[in-house]
Amino acid sequence: MARSPITLAASVTSALPRADVVGAAELTEGTGGRYDSALVTLQDGRRVVVRIPVDADADAELVAEARALRALTAGVRSLLPFGIPSALGTTTVDRFTALVQEYVAGYRVDAAHIPAGRGAAWSLGAAIARVHALPAAVVTDAALPARTSAEVRADAEKLLDRAEATGSLPFGLLRRWSTALGSDRLWRFETTVTLGGVDPASFVFRDTDAGPTVTGLLAWHGLGIGDPAQDLRWLASAPEARDDVLAAYADASRSTPDSALAARARLYAELEFARWLAHGHEVGATRIVDDAVALLTSLDEGVRDEPLLSESSAGVDDALEILGRTPSTTAGAGDTSMQTDTYDPAMLAAYIADDQTAEQADIETIPIDLSDWTPDGFSADRRPGESASAEDAAGAPTDGSDSRVTDRDGGAGAAVGPEHDDPEHAEAARNALRRWAGSD
Repeated sequence: MARSPITLAASVTSALPRADVVGAAELTEGTGGRYDSALVTLQDGRRVVVRIPVDADADAELVAEARALRALTAGVRSLLPFGIPSALGTTTVDRFTALVQEYVAGYRVDAAHIPAGRGAAWSLGAAIARVHALPAAVVTDAALPARTSAEVRADAEKLLDRAEATGSLPFGLLRRWSTALGSDRLWRFETTVTLGGVDPASFVFRDTDAGPTVTGLLAWHGLGIGDPAQDLRWLASAPEARDDVLAAYADASRSTPDSALAARARLYAELEFARWLAHGHEVGATRIVDDAVALLTSLDEGVRDEPLLSESSAGVDDALEILGRTPSTTAGAGDTSMQTDTYDPAMLAAYIADDQTAEQADIETIPIDLSDWTPDGFSADRRPGESASAEDAAGAPTDGSDSRVTDRDGGAGAAVGPEHDDPEHAEAARNALRRWAGSD
């Protein structure tokens, strides 16, 4: 990292004037993340994390993180069965915000490594449901982002338009996504408090008699009101755990999940590839575009002929059949959206497993490895599969130790199928498709 632990520790005394620092250790894996971070020990025995961003985008995220953590009052925290780090103080270092927050010990797991069963999968589903059950006032009182279901849908449509405008989006995916966006019943959902696209890497686990159990949640910068399916998009990379996560989510939810929850979660996962393609074109990065084209070509080959939501999945009974249980409680929800026109510069890493299949709602689709995703997106300067330091998480390591963490970065993308090499044919087909796909 650019700044040494000693330098970072000095910023702690600036953010916390009464703090007496007695030790500092590196809190990265030396792979070039978006933050310089250190684990600092204070004289009173407390351990805190200090993070300083390396660019303006990361700085904006860190400011949002501090704001969200401050919105989580003691009363709000008491509603959740797991720990939340507190923002202890901030200062300015080299024009960037330095955030000092509590250290959360434990370990983390990647989505692809979550097994079926009532251990980590069940605990994750329940934890996400508890966040979604928070009162909307948590967000509205702090003036955090809040969008309606219509705005969520409009954002997704804008993203598809951006990807289509590149001329490199496979026709099969355009048809699949356009049909989904034109289906009114896919978008009949209640908005809730969400984390803006959380993934398992943001959760801290401890081993208990019940197995791996969520004991902390680290990433809050995406806190707002939106589509609950956005926080479940990572299930595309966890086919073994998917059904158990959804069952636990339904069991812990205050309201019955809508029948299209899983289908929208899958759609958001796939649309991240479109976002990567659009981003590559917009910044003029040929390497990113090439990666996006290769990845979307693979995705197109696996799912082009399958609808995201079949004609038979239309009601609450279908949702309960898919989830395999009746929710134990009932209540209301809140309001917002996926923030499609912005992206988190921690890199999207998405891989397509061509030789695997996974059940998605009531269709067969390939699993997507989204375990390296951060809640909002990706970094513009790292290829898919390359890792970055995980000081972003500001807490728990992946190996069970208490001194290191892992960042989540990566990338994804798009391409035109060989059956539509004729530009005039492809353009005519696209125009016709967009006319009929808007009705359901």
